[in-house]
Amino acid sequence: MTAINRTAYPYFKPTPSPEELAALYTPTAAELELAYSKVRLAPSRLSFLVLLKSFQRLGYFPHPEVIPDAVITHIRNFLNLKDSILAIAPEASRYRYYRLIRQYLKVKPYSSVAKQVAVKAIEAAVGVMDHPTDLINVAVETLVKESYELPAFGTLERLAKHLRTINHTEIYRQVSSQLNQAERDYLDGLIARSDTDVQAMLNRLKAAPKSEKLTHLVQLQQTFDELMSFGDAQRLLKGVNLLKLKHLSAYAKTLDIAEFKDINVAKRRTLLLCLLYRAQVKIRDHLVEMFLKRMKKIDASARRRLVELREKHLARTERLLGLFSQTLSVAQTETEPVSYQQSMQTLLTAEGGADALLVECEEVRAYNSANHLSLMWRFYSPFRRRLFDLVRLLDIQSASEDSTLMEALALVLAHQHKRRKHLPAEIDLSFMSAAWRQLAVASVDGQQKLVRQHLEVCVFAALAVALKTGDAYVAGSEEYADFRAQLLPWEECEQSVAEYCEQLGIPATADGFVEHLQVTLTERSAEVDSKLQGDDQISFDEEGDPVLKKVPAAPIPKDTDAFAAALDEQMPERTVLDILCNVEHWLNWTRHLGPLSGSEPKIADAPERYILTAFAYGCNLGPTQTARHVRGHTTYHQLSYINRRHVSADTLQRAICDIINAFHRLDLPKCWGTGEKAAADGSKFETYENNLLSEYHIRYQGYGGIAYHHVSDQYVALFTHFISCGVWEAVYILDGLIKNKSDIQPGILHADTQGQSSPVFGLSYLLGIDLRPRIRNWSDLKLLKPTASSAYEFIEPLFKGVADWALIKRHWKDLMRVMLSVKAGKLMPSTLLKKLNSYGGKNRLYKAFQALGNVTRTLFLLRYVSEPELRQETTACTNKVEQFHQFVDWVFFAKAGLITDNDPLEQEKRLHYLDLVANAIILQNTVDLSQAIQTVSDQGFPITPELLAGLSPYLTSKIKRYGDYILDLLTKPLPLEEILAIPFKFSSLQTAE
Repeated sequence: MTAINRTAYPYFKPTPSPEELAALYTPTAAELELAYSKVRLAPSRLSFLVLLKSFQRLGYFPHPEVIPDAVITHIRNFLNLKDSILAIAPEASRYRYYRLIRQYLKVKPYSSVAKQVAVKAIEAAVGVMDHPTDLINVAVETLVKESYELPAFGTLERLAKHLRTINHTEIYRQVSSQLNQAERDYLDGLIARSDTDVQAMLNRLKAAPKSEKLTHLVQLQQTFDELMSFGDAQRLLKGVNLLKLKHLSAYAKTLDIAEFKDINVAKRRTLLLCLLYRAQVKIRDHLVEMFLKRMKKIDASARRRLVELREKHLARTERLLGLFSQTLSVAQTETEPVSYQQSMQTLLTAEGGADALLVECEEVRAYNSANHLSLMWRFYSPFRRRLFDLVRLLDIQSASEDSTLMEALALVLAHQHKRRKHLPAEIDLSFMSAAWRQLAVASVDGQQKLVRQHLEVCVFAALAVALKTGDAYVAGSEEYADFRAQLLPWEECEQSVAEYCEQLGIPATADGFVEHLQVTLTERSAEVDSKLQGDDQISFDEEGDPVLKKVPAAPIPKDTDAFAAALDEQMPERTVLDILCNVEHWLNWTRHLGPLSGSEPKIADAPERYILTAFAYGCNLGPTQTARHVRGHTTYHQLSYINRRHVSADTLQRAICDIINAFHRLDLPKCWGTGEKAAADGSKFETYENNLLSEYHIRYQGYGGIAYHHVSDQYVALFTHFISCGVWEAVYILDGLIKNKSDIQPGILHADTQGQSSPVFGLSYLLGIDLRPRIRNWSDLKLLKPTASSAYEFIEPLFKGVADWALIKRHWKDLMRVMLSVKAGKLMPSTLLKKLNSYGGKNRLYKAFQALGNVTRTLFLLRYVSEPELRQETTACTNKVEQFHQFVDWVFFAKAGLITDNDPLEQEKRLHYLDLVANAIILQNTVDLSQAIQTVSDQGFPITPELLAGLSPYLTSKIKRYGDYILDLLTKPLPLEEILAIPFKFSSLQTAE
């Protein structure tokens, strides 16, 4: 059965707080009037009002015996009735009360009509949702919206599972019926035998990508060739929704051969086909990623070679000049052609031969021209064959009307096996930069020719840029698909523009939008110019460069150390397992975990297993060491199995949201921040080198990935991405806020210098996010005037141009189309920013977002230079996320913080495990701090808001990480509802005199 607490189906809390009783179960004057007019006896009125308030809370009539005593007592006391009066009415009276309550609340009873409403809602959702809990939630939401009484939970559960089974059975039948005999034999062969080849192929379908080394590239190409021998699996899955397909694939990935054999034929073939399709899609992504990384390394190697040449160019130049001098001497002394040729051949052979000398001359010439492009061939040539094979494997297409690069690629592919030095100049070279033209275009016998080697490298380098920026895409890919196809059509967007603009508080027309921005920029520029004339916040040095005054640090209260020491004495010692158990008692967060099939867990002591798994992976001990240290309480296999079959990144994030929401209900965090602000920053985690995400980080001097955290100003972590070190971090700066589904929803986002990009400013403005990055070299950025004629007395030197209002107006529809597509969930901001991070000047969306971002960034920078409190706030908030980095380093203590899994999905899960454990400790520390503050206050310590604001939940001194770990779910903590009901309110404290 599906657990009711995993769904949105309403049910009573066992111990509602006094605040909840007052807010939810206190009868109103109108309800009292109804009760007195319809029910004659006082005991019966109690029964009537208990049913009425219960129905308002639940949406259905509970059995009287399950209504909490606290609810009955609250209503009984409100009516001033004796404790001996019971709230259970006779059955006949209850049915009459049911009719009265439905009429009063205008709710229709659950009937065959209501069942059809629920059926239609589930049938519409089952195509994109899979878990019974989600389907039950859809039915509950629809019935409530249509003003129907909710049926028993079991009724909805049976209905959801029945319709889900019908949907899945139809998918399996439909997909399996489309397979021809060869395709059936291929899929059946994957699990029909247990020989090594079959097992290896099934493992390759599930395998994580390795690094971009040549051997791995060859292996991946061979695997892709083998998979594509089946044909494109997508053609057989066209009727299956992509979300459903991803779920079926993820489920299939957890199964082994024996488990596949236990499944009926139609379902087995469908699961294997989904797994095959996702493997084809992801391998395309991995091949493109390898191609991009290889071209990046070729470019980097050429640049390093140029630096080396600069260091030793003098000696080589002298040597080559000496050789040239000898050549001239030979030309002067040898007048006979044969003798001259023999002398020259002897001279050149002694120096390594003509070919080697030509390469050396090219390198020296490259140094003299400061152009590393000519050096790329020597680093490209060892990979030439494989790069050609890779490009031929992928169906690469142009994302715009400009097909010049695709034509050049076709020419290069056609001449792959030619050895001639030059090719006819029969293509448009407008995609080439001036530096490449100097190398790739030559004049031969008075005709323009293309230098084949340089043309090849140029085309592949340009192709890498086009794939990253979205100017080219790979058909059948996911990460490198045509992102334009994910955008909503303008006709569909047009219906929502007015409503969306109203939410943002901006005009809903191009003219109005530009006028609004222009007026805002004009007013703010004049306001800041006037303010700074009488202020010392900014000054200009002798060279005219602006100098911004540093903001002094906030003073530290005089009793800070004493207060911290007093609290430390009251803080209890705990282990991480104790904390996870306490949070489980409070929130039942393990209810979100379970088999990926959607059924309920059938393992014994499921909560205990889930807690141990979260501890094992969240603290980085791993299943082996955890099993050794819990003294036989579990095994390596059990923990590994649960992580693989019962836990996903999505379910972990749901559990994290529960912890965040509970934390937000506490009073103490409100002394640290409002929850309206967050900060984003990245920290490096070590990984093995042999995976595609891992990359060498110059600043950290090692291989790994970046955990990009979004942390609330109340210290709790909202969301974390795990990205490559080579990825521009600001790409994910907005995703974290959109993916955060907790009660803390910040509208202000602080960031480090990564967030200063103009496209990020433009995108965040249209998403309604107030971006406030910490900018070091702010004076190097481009501040724009509202008009060319605008003049300012004091801040005139700050401006470096005029806003391009015409460009913003021209592309207003494009901007709104993108924003509405993001809001509709069609694409994430990171997908767009990856494509907009193009400085080639051809991407029209990039130009539009850059123009808008330059304006909104100017608006922010004008505030930044004129408001010291804003700079102080930005520093304080970004400091919190940097403190969080240190805290999670302490939590992730085992294996020196090394993530030992090479699978990107597992790496992402490790970071979610870490966030769950870290946030659980933050919640426990905040609860313990709250109780310690109460105790210290009762002892007479003078407490001020300044002292409370200086506290942090990142406390580790009383938490034990080492030793034998004992799981104890029998010892229960004080209920969270009682903790929340503590009368001491930190926000009401007054500053001590």
